[in-house]
Amino acid sequence: MSADSTRLGVWLIGARGSISTCVAYGLAGLRAGLLEPTGIATEREPFRRLGLCAFEDMVLGGHEIATGDLSRSAGELVRHGILSGELVAAASTEAAALDARIRPGVLDVADVGRAELDSRAASLGGVSPRERTERLSEDIRAFREEHRLARVVVVYLASVEPWLEDRPHFADLARFERALDQEGVFPASSLYAYAAFQAGAAFVNFTPNRGSSLNALRQLAREKKLPHCGNDGKTGETLLKTVLAPMFAARALKVLAWQGYNMLGNKDGEALADPLRAESKLRNKDAPLRAILDDDGLHTHVSIDFVPSLHDWKTAWDFVHFEGFLGAKMSLQLTWSGSDSALAAPLVLDLVRWCDLALRTGESGELAHTACYFKAPLAGGTHDFHAQFARLLAYAERNLR
Repeated sequence: MSADSTRLGVWLIGARGSISTCVAYGLAGLRAGLLEPTGIATEREPFRRLGLCAFEDMVLGGHEIATGDLSRSAGELVRHGILSGELVAAASTEAAALDARIRPGVLDVADVGRAELDSRAASLGGVSPRERTERLSEDIRAFREEHRLARVVVVYLASVEPWLEDRPHFADLARFERALDQEGVFPASSLYAYAAFQAGAAFVNFTPNRGSSLNALRQLAREKKLPHCGNDGKTGETLLKTVLAPMFAARALKVLAWQGYNMLGNKDGEALADPLRAESKLRNKDAPLRAILDDDGLHTHVSIDFVPSLHDWKTAWDFVHFEGFLGAKMSLQLTWSGSDSALAAPLVLDLVRWCDLALRTGESGELAHTACYFKAPLAGGTHDFHAQFARLLAYAERNLR
């Protein structure tokens, strides 16, 4: 049976996590007219004129390593004030359909021994890296064929991985391929990226994990003529930094110190209590600030603490100490409190649409115009949010000509 040219598959890694749950129920609410597209930039002008994929044409599936079902994840988000009970009830049929499409994923080293692991996912740890990627790819291909999908975008939304230093096989595709057969060490996120490319899918890495950032995988994306983007979705404190720091630079005010403190609940907060996982996250939290202000004497620090009672809510406090004319020292203090998952879900829908447009127009490699969505954009460039968004607007205008 031939594919329907309008149908887009969205394959979520971490398919029962909080962000994926918000994506699934949010998408159902949008389709049913129960929600406004708040936070979805692609629903605004000039992006609306690009002919981006309609929400009605998206089909969800995914990989997950934990047991349970989507309704349980949704129930937690209802209890903590993120989802409404009315929306969850109205979307129950779509949620059950997604649950039926979820397949067991592969574990990262730090996931071994975790509570509520799917035994099928744990069993994949006993096979070679090559076989793991082949099984992941086959799941994506089967999803495409069963639902007559013209294109598929894989979105990586799993937990933060422990930092893994570079290995020789990360740098070259031929070495990467050999290491798959020789029990090489890989981040799970990079195995998912490899599997996505082998299945002919685009790839979005919304986490600070390595994903498709390895040189070997950038090479594979170019060879397969597939688009990808990442890393680390910019939803809260870092978003504010990349908006405010250019103001200080433009006004020639000298920032002396920028101290940040984050309190986070949910499973991401629990994962970041592990120092090795926290290292992966914190690498991206300060880099944009240093790049924008470009001052070797600047003091910056970011910390993240796990506060279980916050659940899916995050509170960030920032203290900015700066010097003005005549040496007068002043400060800015700000507090940001929000739901990470509710902030992230609309960005995921935006990024899925940008990747789908790239697939339809034959773009490949790193999607530089998506930089405003990430703390560590794959294509590099400025971290100034205003400049990044201007680049996205310019990209849209070129595609409208």
